[in-house]
Amino acid sequence: MDVHIGISTEHRERIAEGLAKVLADSYMVYLKTHNYHWNVTGEHFHSLHEQFEVQYTELAAAIDEIAERIRALGHRAPGSFLEYAKLTSIEEDTDHPNALEMVRRLAVDNEKILRTARQVLPVCDEADDEASLDLLTERLKVHSKTAWMLRSQLQ
Repeated sequence: MDVHIGISTEHRERIAEGLAKVLADSYMVYLKTHNYHWNVTGEHFHSLHEQFEVQYTELAAAIDEIAERIRALGHRAPGSFLEYAKLTSIEEDTDHPNALEMVRRLAVDNEKILRTARQVLPVCDEADDEASLDLLTERLKVHSKTAWMLRSQLQ
């Protein structure tokens, strides 16, 4: 069935492509944060263990919202690790970082999600896609705050 939601086919495709990258970045940071939650050690264990759980729980809900928005635009949401690996700007760990390095990497990764999300804003604005703008605005707010909190722990 064709999609007639007041957004052109071209705009819906461009927005869905951009949101797919936000989804891939978000999923990769979700995985990394969950991994850190399980594997953090040291004197900051308890606080970081809890902080990482709050962060990955929030990301899990966001991933669902992003994927559902892609579907509402009439496109398939990527859902495999292979697809995410091709779309993401997030680097996977090849080592086992200590607690403060985990914090640093997550700060960097949240900033990467911000940059990825900002790339989609102009096409959403051009298409008058308020729903996608609202979703992205919320993601910008969450990731800005998360990055700030993580950076603050390193000072």
